[in-house]
Amino acid sequence: LQLQASGGGLVQPEGSLRVSCKVSGTTSDKYSIGWFRQAPGKEREWIGCVDHGNGRTEYEDSVKGRFTISKDDVDHTAFLQMNRLKTEDTAIYYCAIDSCLPAALFYNYWGQGTLVTVSS
Repeated sequence: LQLQASGGGLVQPEGSLRVSCKVSGTTSDKYSIGWFRQAPGKEREWIGCVDHGNGRTEYEDSVKGRFTISKDDVDHTAFLQMNRLKTEDTAIYYCAIDSCLPAALFYNYWGQGTLVTVSS
C-alpha cells in the first residue's frame, strides 16, 4: 500500500493551494486519511482528517475555517484545500492512513510529503 502526495509549491500569503494524496495498492476505499505537516525545526503536527465511516472531518484549531479535507473514494485520492495561507503554514505536508485521530502513532502508512512554501 502506497501513498503519493503532490501539489505542493510556492504561494503568496492569503493565496490558496490544493495538495493531493493518491492511495495505491488497495482496491478498498474503507480507510480514513489524516494530514500532518512539519515545519522547519519543528515536530510533525496533525492538522486534520477525514473519517471513512461517517465522512466527518476534524481540524486542528490553527487551520480550522481555512483548510478543507475531502476524499474521492472512486479515485482513491484525498485532498487538502488550503485557503488564506499564512507564512506560518510553510511546511512539508504529509498524508497518512488509517485513522482520524490527532496523533501520528495511530497511522500505519505514510506518504513521502510535499513542500508548501508561503512567501511573498
